[in-house]
Amino acid sequence: MRCSRLGEEKAGEAACREDTGIAAMSASWKQIPCHILLLLVSCRRGDAKTPGPTPPPPPPIGSLPTDERSVVFHGESHTETVELLNPVDLALTCAWTGDQNRRPNVTGFWRKDGEEVENSRVTVQLEADQYTLTRVFSIVSEESLGSYSCLFGSEAKTEFILAAPQVGEVRDKPIVSYVGDSVVVTCKMEESKPKPNTWNWYKANGTDVEQISAVGEALRHQIRNEGRKTKLVVQNLTEADGGLYYCGAVYTISTAMGHVELKVISFREPLKPFVAIAIEVIVLVAAILLYERSGSKKTSAAGNGTFDQPNTTDEEETNAPEESSSMKQRKI
Repeated sequence: MRCSRLGEEKAGEAACREDTGIAAMSASWKQIPCHILLLLVSCRRGDAKTPGPTPPPPPPIGSLPTDERSVVFHGESHTETVELLNPVDLALTCAWTGDQNRRPNVTGFWRKDGEEVENSRVTVQLEADQYTLTRVFSIVSEESLGSYSCLFGSEAKTEFILAAPQVGEVRDKPIVSYVGDSVVVTCKMEESKPKPNTWNWYKANGTDVEQISAVGEALRHQIRNEGRKTKLVVQNLTEADGGLYYCGAVYTISTAMGHVELKVISFREPLKPFVAIAIEVIVLVAAILLYERSGSKKTSAAGNGTFDQPNTTDEEETNAPEESSSMKQRKI
Protein backbone atom coordinates (compact mmCIF):
# COMPACT_ATOMS: atom_id res chain seq x y z
CA MET A 1 0.00 0.00 0.00
CA ARG A 2 2.83 2.34 0.86
CA CYS A 3 4.50 1.58 -2.36
CA SER A 4 1.40 2.29 -4.33
CA ARG A 5 0.96 5.57 -2.50
CA LEU A 6 4.55 6.56 -3.07
CA GLY A 7 4.19 5.76 -6.75
CA GLU A 8 1.08 7.80 -7.01
CA GLU A 9 2.75 10.75 -5.25
CA LYS A 10 5.76 10.62 -7.56
CA ALA A 11 3.53 10.39 -10.58
CA GLY A 12 1.57 13.39 -9.31
CA GLU A 13 4.76 15.37 -8.77
CA ALA A 14 5.98 14.54 -12.27
CA ALA A 15 2.65 15.57 -13.72
CA CYS A 16 2.83 18.85 -11.81
CA ARG A 17 6.36 19.47 -13.00
CA GLU A 18 5.32 18.73 -16.56
CA ASP A 19 2.39 21.12 -16.34
CA THR A 20 4.64 23.80 -14.83
CA GLY A 21 7.20 23.38 -17.64
CA ILE A 22 4.51 23.57 -20.28
CA ALA A 23 3.12 26.74 -18.67
CA ALA A 24 6.59 28.31 -18.53
CA MET A 25 7.29 27.45 -22.15
CA SER A 26 3.96 28.92 -23.23
CA ALA A 27 4.74 32.11 -21.30
CA SER A 28 8.18 32.41 -22.88
CA TRP A 29 6.76 31.89 -26.36
CA LYS A 30 4.28 34.71 -25.68
CA GLN A 31 7.15 37.07 -24.79
CA ILE A 32 9.14 36.33 -27.98
CA PRO A 33 7.14 38.74 -30.23
CA CYS A 34 7.73 41.54 -27.73
CA HIS A 35 11.47 40.92 -27.74
CA ILE A 36 11.54 40.84 -31.54
CA LEU A 37 9.65 44.15 -31.70
CA LEU A 38 12.03 45.78 -29.24
CA LEU A 39 15.01 44.47 -31.23
CA LEU A 40 13.67 45.93 -34.49
CA VAL A 41 13.04 49.31 -32.87
CA SER A 42 16.55 49.41 -31.43
CA CYS A 43 18.04 48.51 -34.87
CA ARG A 44 16.12 51.32 -36.55
CA ARG A 45 17.34 53.81 -33.97
CA GLY A 46 20.91 52.68 -34.47
CA ASP A 47 20.71 53.00 -38.27
CA ALA A 48 19.11 56.48 -38.22
CA LYS A 49 21.48 59.38 -39.04
CA THR A 50 22.14 62.05 -36.52
CA PRO A 51 20.43 65.22 -37.77
CA GLY A 52 22.61 68.32 -38.27
CA PRO A 53 21.92 71.76 -36.85
CA THR A 54 18.72 73.28 -38.06
CA PRO A 55 19.48 76.06 -40.55
CA PRO A 56 18.18 79.47 -39.58
CA PRO A 57 14.97 80.41 -41.32
CA PRO A 58 15.33 82.80 -44.26
CA PRO A 59 14.56 86.40 -43.49
CA PRO A 60 10.97 87.25 -44.26
CA ILE A 61 10.24 89.25 -47.37
CA GLY A 62 9.89 92.94 -46.64
CA SER A 63 12.10 92.84 -43.56
CA LEU A 64 14.19 95.85 -44.66
CA PRO A 65 13.75 99.08 -42.74
CA THR A 66 11.70 101.70 -44.48
CA ASP A 67 12.53 105.29 -45.29
CA GLU A 68 10.83 108.05 -47.24
CA ARG A 69 12.06 111.03 -49.20
CA SER A 70 9.73 113.54 -50.81
CA VAL A 71 10.21 116.64 -52.92
CA VAL A 72 7.79 119.39 -53.90
CA PHE A 73 9.17 121.31 -56.84
CA HIS A 74 8.16 124.08 -59.19
CA GLY A 75 9.28 124.57 -62.75
CA GLU A 76 10.66 121.91 -65.07
CA SER A 77 13.36 120.05 -63.13
CA HIS A 78 14.85 119.45 -59.72
CA THR A 79 17.73 117.33 -58.37
CA GLU A 80 17.90 115.84 -54.89
CA THR A 81 20.85 113.88 -53.41
CA VAL A 82 19.99 111.07 -50.97
CA GLU A 83 22.82 109.53 -48.90
CA LEU A 84 22.27 105.97 -47.71
CA LEU A 85 24.30 103.81 -45.32
CA ASN A 86 22.32 100.56 -45.13
CA PRO A 87 19.86 98.57 -47.28
CA VAL A 88 16.39 100.06 -47.09
CA ASP A 89 12.95 100.08 -48.66
CA LEU A 90 12.89 103.66 -49.88
CA ALA A 91 9.66 105.44 -50.79
CA LEU A 92 10.29 108.30 -53.22
CA THR A 93 7.62 110.93 -53.67
CA CYS A 94 7.50 113.71 -56.27
CA ALA A 95 5.00 116.53 -56.06
CA TRP A 96 4.82 118.90 -59.03
CA THR A 97 2.81 122.08 -58.88
CA GLY A 98 2.20 121.96 -62.62
CA ASP A 99 2.48 124.57 -65.35
CA GLN A 100 0.15 127.22 -66.70
CA ASN A 101 -2.11 124.72 -68.45
CA ARG A 102 -3.09 122.84 -65.26
CA ARG A 103 -4.54 119.83 -67.03
CA PRO A 104 -6.78 117.54 -64.95
CA ASN A 105 -4.29 114.66 -65.28
CA VAL A 106 -0.88 113.83 -66.70
CA THR A 107 1.05 110.62 -67.34
CA GLY A 108 3.71 109.92 -64.73
CA PHE A 109 6.45 107.27 -64.79
CA TRP A 110 9.87 106.42 -63.31
CA ARG A 111 13.36 105.92 -64.75
CA LYS A 112 16.41 104.18 -63.26
CA ASP A 113 19.73 105.40 -64.70
CA GLY A 114 17.95 106.67 -67.81
CA GLU A 115 15.92 103.51 -68.47
CA GLU A 116 12.20 103.43 -67.84
CA VAL A 117 11.10 101.28 -64.91
CA GLU A 118 8.78 98.48 -66.00
CA ASN A 119 5.10 98.95 -65.20
CA SER A 120 5.66 102.40 -63.73
CA ARG A 121 3.39 104.43 -66.01
CA VAL A 122 0.28 105.71 -64.24
CA THR A 123 -2.24 108.49 -64.70
CA VAL A 124 -1.67 111.20 -62.11
CA GLN A 125 -4.64 113.36 -61.17
CA LEU A 126 -4.41 117.02 -60.24
CA GLU A 127 -5.19 117.13 -56.53
CA ALA A 128 -4.64 120.04 -54.15
CA ASP A 129 -3.08 122.03 -57.01
CA GLN A 130 -0.29 119.50 -57.58
CA TYR A 131 0.50 116.18 -59.21
CA THR A 132 1.92 113.55 -56.84
CA LEU A 133 3.80 110.39 -57.83
CA THR A 134 5.10 107.81 -55.30
CA ARG A 135 6.95 104.51 -55.65
CA VAL A 136 8.83 102.23 -53.25
CA PHE A 137 12.26 100.92 -54.31
CA SER A 138 14.22 98.18 -52.53
CA ILE A 139 17.80 99.41 -52.17
CA VAL A 140 19.69 96.27 -51.19
CA SER A 141 23.20 96.66 -52.65
CA GLU A 142 25.54 98.99 -54.49
CA GLU A 143 23.91 98.04 -57.80
CA SER A 144 20.63 99.47 -56.50
CA LEU A 145 22.14 102.93 -56.07
CA GLY A 146 22.16 105.48 -58.86
CA SER A 147 19.76 107.92 -60.47
CA TYR A 148 16.00 107.59 -59.95
CA SER A 149 13.82 110.06 -61.84
CA CYS A 150 10.11 110.70 -61.73
CA LEU A 151 8.69 112.29 -64.87
CA PHE A 152 5.39 113.98 -65.54
CA GLY A 153 4.97 113.54 -69.27
CA SER A 154 7.69 115.55 -70.97
CA GLU A 155 7.04 118.70 -68.96
CA ALA A 156 8.81 118.12 -65.62
CA LYS A 157 11.28 115.82 -63.93
CA THR A 158 12.74 115.27 -60.47
CA GLU A 159 15.98 113.28 -60.11
CA PHE A 160 16.96 111.49 -56.91
CA ILE A 161 20.66 110.57 -56.77
CA LEU A 162 21.13 107.70 -54.31
CA ALA A 163 24.71 107.25 -53.11
CA ALA A 164 26.87 106.56 -50.09
CA PRO A 165 28.39 109.59 -48.33
CA GLN A 166 31.14 111.07 -50.47
CA VAL A 167 34.73 111.52 -49.37
CA GLY A 168 35.53 115.19 -48.74
CA GLU A 169 38.69 117.29 -48.84
CA VAL A 170 39.98 115.74 -52.05
CA ARG A 171 43.42 117.07 -52.97
CA ASP A 172 43.54 118.63 -56.43
CA LYS A 173 47.32 118.95 -56.74
CA PRO A 174 49.59 115.89 -56.62
CA ILE A 175 51.77 115.05 -53.64
CA VAL A 176 55.44 115.29 -54.63
CA SER A 177 58.11 113.20 -52.89
CA TYR A 178 61.58 111.85 -53.63
CA VAL A 179 62.96 108.40 -54.33
CA GLY A 180 63.96 106.64 -51.11
CA ASP A 181 61.82 108.85 -48.86
CA SER A 182 58.56 108.05 -47.07
CA VAL A 183 55.21 109.73 -47.73
CA VAL A 184 51.86 109.92 -45.92
CA VAL A 185 48.71 110.08 -48.07
CA THR A 186 45.54 111.16 -46.25
CA CYS A 187 41.80 110.92 -46.94
CA LYS A 188 39.14 112.41 -44.69
CA MET A 189 35.37 112.53 -44.36
CA GLU A 190 33.62 115.71 -43.32
CA GLU A 191 32.57 115.97 -39.70
CA SER A 192 28.92 116.11 -40.74
CA LYS A 193 29.17 112.73 -42.46
CA PRO A 194 28.71 109.42 -40.60
CA LYS A 195 31.77 107.36 -39.76
CA PRO A 196 32.49 104.52 -42.19
CA ASN A 197 32.75 100.93 -41.01
CA THR A 198 36.36 100.78 -42.18
CA TRP A 199 38.75 102.13 -44.84
CA ASN A 200 40.47 100.45 -47.78
CA TRP A 201 43.26 101.69 -50.05
CA TYR A 202 43.75 100.94 -53.75
CA LYS A 203 46.31 101.83 -56.42
CA ALA A 204 45.64 102.29 -60.12
CA ASN A 205 47.52 99.78 -62.24
CA GLY A 206 46.80 100.70 -65.84
CA THR A 207 43.07 100.15 -66.32
CA ASP A 208 42.76 98.02 -63.17
CA VAL A 209 42.64 98.97 -59.50
CA GLU A 210 44.48 96.78 -57.00
CA GLN A 211 43.82 96.78 -53.27
CA ILE A 212 46.84 97.63 -51.12
CA SER A 213 47.70 95.17 -48.36
CA ALA A 214 49.54 96.40 -45.30
CA VAL A 215 51.06 92.93 -44.83
CA GLY A 216 53.00 92.31 -48.05
CA GLU A 217 56.03 93.88 -49.69
CA ALA A 218 58.20 93.85 -46.54
CA LEU A 219 55.84 96.19 -44.67
CA ARG A 220 56.40 99.05 -47.11
CA HIS A 221 52.75 100.05 -46.67
CA GLN A 222 51.00 100.96 -43.45
CA ILE A 223 47.29 101.82 -43.15
CA ARG A 224 46.12 103.83 -40.15
CA ASN A 225 42.35 104.27 -39.78
CA GLU A 226 41.13 106.91 -37.35
CA GLY A 227 37.37 107.15 -37.56
CA ARG A 228 36.59 109.64 -40.32
CA LYS A 229 40.23 109.82 -41.41
CA THR A 230 42.64 107.32 -42.91
CA LYS A 231 46.35 107.48 -43.67
CA LEU A 232 48.46 105.45 -46.06
CA VAL A 233 52.20 105.40 -45.31
CA VAL A 234 54.50 104.31 -48.14
CA GLN A 235 58.14 103.80 -47.20
CA ASN A 236 61.30 103.55 -49.34
CA LEU A 237 59.65 105.15 -52.35
CA THR A 238 60.52 104.19 -55.91
CA GLU A 239 59.45 105.82 -59.15
CA ALA A 240 57.04 102.90 -59.66
CA ASP A 241 55.11 104.04 -56.56
CA GLY A 242 53.93 107.14 -58.37
CA GLY A 243 50.38 107.25 -59.71
CA LEU A 244 46.77 107.47 -58.53
CA TYR A 245 45.78 106.16 -55.11
CA TYR A 246 42.14 105.59 -54.12
CA CYS A 247 40.80 105.59 -50.57
CA GLY A 248 37.53 103.78 -49.97
CA ALA A 249 35.17 104.56 -47.09
CA VAL A 250 33.32 101.29 -46.56
CA TYR A 251 29.62 101.46 -45.63
CA THR A 252 27.15 98.59 -45.53
CA ILE A 253 25.41 99.65 -48.73
CA SER A 254 28.45 100.74 -50.74
CA THR A 255 32.03 102.08 -50.70
CA ALA A 256 32.65 105.79 -51.32
CA MET A 257 35.88 106.47 -53.22
CA GLY A 258 38.30 109.39 -53.18
CA HIS A 259 41.58 109.75 -55.06
CA VAL A 260 45.00 111.31 -54.49
CA GLU A 261 47.86 111.55 -56.99
CA LEU A 262 51.43 110.82 -55.89
CA LYS A 263 54.44 111.94 -57.93
CA VAL A 264 57.83 110.39 -57.08
CA ILE A 265 60.92 112.12 -58.48
CA SER A 266 64.68 111.71 -58.12
CA PHE A 267 66.95 114.27 -56.43
CA ARG A 268 68.28 115.31 -59.82
CA GLU A 269 64.83 116.29 -60.96
CA PRO A 270 64.71 119.64 -59.08
CA LEU A 271 68.09 120.57 -60.56
CA LYS A 272 66.87 120.31 -64.13
CA PRO A 273 65.21 123.78 -64.17
CA PHE A 274 68.36 125.38 -62.75
CA VAL A 275 70.53 123.59 -65.29
CA ALA A 276 68.24 124.77 -68.07
CA ILE A 277 68.38 128.34 -66.75
CA ALA A 278 72.18 128.16 -66.47
CA ILE A 279 72.43 126.94 -70.06
CA GLU A 280 70.19 129.78 -71.24
CA VAL A 281 72.31 132.32 -69.34
CA ILE A 282 75.53 130.94 -70.82
CA VAL A 283 74.10 131.07 -74.33
CA LEU A 284 72.85 134.61 -73.76
CA VAL A 285 76.22 135.79 -72.41
CA ALA A 286 78.06 134.15 -75.31
CA ALA A 287 75.74 135.87 -77.77
CA ILE A 288 76.31 139.23 -76.09
CA LEU A 289 80.11 138.78 -76.14
CA LEU A 290 80.06 137.79 -79.80
CA TYR A 291 77.93 140.82 -80.62
CA GLU A 292 80.22 143.17 -78.72
CA ARG A 293 83.29 141.69 -80.34
CA SER A 294 81.90 142.10 -83.82
CA GLY A 295 80.88 145.67 -82.96
CA SER A 296 84.38 146.53 -81.74
CA LYS A 297 85.88 145.21 -84.97
CA LYS A 298 83.63 147.45 -87.03
CA THR A 299 84.51 150.46 -84.86
CA SER A 300 88.25 149.88 -85.21
CA ALA A 301 87.94 149.50 -88.97
CA ALA A 302 86.01 152.76 -89.25
CA GLY A 303 88.62 154.52 -87.08
CA ASN A 304 91.45 153.48 -89.38
CA GLY A 305 89.66 154.90 -92.42
CA THR A 306 89.22 158.41 -90.93
CA PHE A 307 92.87 158.55 -89.75
CA ASP A 308 94.30 158.02 -93.30
CA GLN A 309 92.14 160.73 -94.89
CA PRO A 310 93.76 163.72 -93.13
CA ASN A 311 97.19 162.56 -94.27
CA THR A 312 96.16 162.72 -97.92
CA THR A 313 94.79 166.20 -97.49
CA ASP A 314 98.02 167.32 -95.88
CA GLU A 315 100.01 165.90 -98.73
CA GLU A 316 97.81 167.71 -101.21
CA GLU A 317 98.29 170.95 -99.31
CA THR A 318 102.08 170.54 -99.30
CA ASN A 319 102.11 169.69 -102.96
CA ALA A 320 99.99 172.71 -103.87
CA PRO A 321 102.59 175.41 -102.99
CA GLU A 322 105.22 173.53 -104.89
CA GLU A 323 103.04 173.46 -107.96
CA SER A 324 102.17 177.14 -107.60
CA SER A 325 105.83 178.07 -107.23
CA SER A 326 106.76 176.11 -110.32
CA MET A 327 104.03 177.86 -112.23
CA LYS A 328 105.39 181.23 -111.14
CA GLN A 329 108.84 180.27 -112.27
CA ARG A 330 107.57 179.33 -115.69
CA LYS A 331 105.81 182.68 -116.08
CA ILE A 332 108.95 184.58 -115.32
